[in-house]
Amino acid sequence: MAFDEGLAHRIRETLGDLPDLAEKRMFGGLAFLWHGNMLVGVRGDDLMVRVAPETTEDALAQPGARRFDMTGRPMKGWVVVDGSAVSEDEQLADWIDRARDFVEALPPK
Repeated sequence: MAFDEGLAHRIRETLGDLPDLAEKRMFGGLAFLWHGNMLVGVRGDDLMVRVAPETTEDALAQPGARRFDMTGRPMKGWVVVDGSAVSEDEQLADWIDRARDFVEALPPK
């Protein structure tokens, strides 16, 4: 599956020179890992976002958000955001900040 190169570029710009950031092809798209933990990704035109499991329901209440479900078993702590819901840089930065808040507290891999 191809992924939105434009969205990937915007993620790179938003993340800037974040230390220990890596890109890896996963889930049929492109994932951005911070200290070895997945932070966000692009799959098709959509943004995959890792959030604290206890904030999943709040994240799902946001425009364009839905459960991350590739196998019929939704993953708690993960949401997919429709690409149209992150068309503005501020919207994208908001989701990336949510992910950073959670991933920052995880031990490096």
